[in-house]
Amino acid sequence: MDERRFQQIVDGDGRIEPRDEMPDGYRKTLIRQIAQHAHSEIIGMQPEGNWITRAPSLRRKAILVAKVQDEAGHGLYLYGAAETLGADRDELLDMLHSGRQKYSTIFNYPTVSWADVAAIGWLVDGAAIMNQVPLTRCSSGPYARAMIRVCKEESFHQRQGFEAMTVLANGSPAQRRMAQDALDRWWWPSLRMFGPSDDNSPNSAQSMAWGIKRFSNDELRQRFVDATVPQAEHLGLTVPDPDLRLDAATGHHVFGEIDWTEFFEVMKGNGPCNRQRLERRVTAHEEGAWVREAAAAYASKQAAREVAA
Repeated sequence: MDERRFQQIVDGDGRIEPRDEMPDGYRKTLIRQIAQHAHSEIIGMQPEGNWITRAPSLRRKAILVAKVQDEAGHGLYLYGAAETLGADRDELLDMLHSGRQKYSTIFNYPTVSWADVAAIGWLVDGAAIMNQVPLTRCSSGPYARAMIRVCKEESFHQRQGFEAMTVLANGSPAQRRMAQDALDRWWWPSLRMFGPSDDNSPNSAQSMAWGIKRFSNDELRQRFVDATVPQAEHLGLTVPDPDLRLDAATGHHVFGEIDWTEFFEVMKGNGPCNRQRLERRVTAHEEGAWVREAAAAYASKQAAREVAA
């Protein structure tokens, strides 16, 4: 293939479409990243789905059901984008279920109170938006287009989470304690969502050279901190970082050292909920086999009728 022509398209802010020639490494990197993203959306339904039956009001229940449904849709969009690159969806799911492909470590933490659902919307979806909005300008056409709708919906999820956290922060003393406790537990995992620091992220530089990523892990993490700390101050909550301070010279917030040991332990499968999340995912997949089989049989009959006609 003409790699020089490929790089010219990428450097010119063009889009690489499925039928275009592309380096094998580019295709493999995209499939890995899109698959991990899709897996994260599907696994990410569990921590919040855990609270659907226990939501504090019918309004909150309806909002949460809609959000979990959105996340299922995001997974479908992304698996579809991976398929345009030659990936097989069943194979991707098999790699997830067998542990050969990863999903975001953030979803291996428990949701122990209703405030956790609010914190996930505010912090986790906020971090996701910071990560994902630049992907709407990704060099991969299918991935970039899929991300447009995903980001619009994630932005709504983040606003819902912040609104729910606002209610708790301005509620009773017990509700305020719940809100602070949730912030205490989700702050550092949210910062780790952006991935290892740039000097310890071997794939980041190449992904940026290919136009898959637009900003480095550390740049996105800094943007998230700068955007979120004022929101916490507005809520009257305390970010659990004694080293956090605003640098007047740069206008950026300086924050404490991130515990990467915990990040890599969770990634290796040693987090609080790794085993539970994967077991539930595999069980759901197996119990839903009859639905997939019925849908495939129906599609086959419809195709046969069209040929006969």
